[in-house]
Amino acid sequence: MNDTDDLPAPVRRLPVHRLGAPADKDNDDHIAVETPVALVFNGISHAVMMATPADLEAFALGFAVSEGLLSSPAECFGIELKVGVEGVEAWLHVAASAEARLKQSRRNLVGRTGCGLCGIDSLRALDLSSPGHLAASDRPTTAAILKAFAQLPSRQPLNALTGAHHAAGWATPDGELLSVMEDVGRHNALDKLLGQRLLNKQRFDDGFVVMSSRASYELVLKCARLGVPTLATISAPTTLAVEIARQAGMGLFGFCRGEMAVDYTG
Repeated sequence: MNDTDDLPAPVRRLPVHRLGAPADKDNDDHIAVETPVALVFNGISHAVMMATPADLEAFALGFAVSEGLLSSPAECFGIELKVGVEGVEAWLHVAASAEARLKQSRRNLVGRTGCGLCGIDSLRALDLSSPGHLAASDRPTTAAILKAFAQLPSRQPLNALTGAHHAAGWATPDGELLSVMEDVGRHNALDKLLGQRLLNKQRFDDGFVVMSSRASYELVLKCARLGVPTLATISAPTTLAVEIARQAGMGLFGFCRGEMAVDYTG
């Protein structure tokens, strides 16, 4: 049973004191809510992430598959949300084969927003290998990428209120933005988007991902694991993100703003 009716609101109004012209004044402002979300696999707690308390079933499944904890969504038999005083637990009921892999790679972590290496206890535990070279796919045109980004702000209601939420969107090859997920963490927003498509049994080779963030290597790895052919971000990539995208055969675009985008893998 999912206690989604008891989930905290993703945004709260708090009193603030505004400074500067035309005059100082007191009023309320919308503030983003961060909630601890524990990911529990067959009763075994694997990770605690700080996330926006919305679309958590999609987040849980997207995280599990994009991190390689599940080899496919078929290994997940169901997801339950349990809301408590300290946060939310997302219970994933998974196949025995997946549970065995999880026990081998188990890590207890508290993931800060925007942190991609939390819970890795040694350099040897860090896996930067690409899951394999993607099949050849047509890259979206610059026009299609910029068309998708032009639609993104109007599809970010939480960020319009708070200015604190990242977004990950799925666009068709011609740049039509079909769905957008928001979260205080860019990794979480992507997990929610990927998880939504997994829950809906949608393909990953018939479009591309756009994100309101920089392109870190973790985002590229998550997309590569699920076969997303192209990732486009509003800010810059890192060198490691570029290297992994090239190794995986992915398209990687950055600085997608206004009338310009930079192709890092062409």
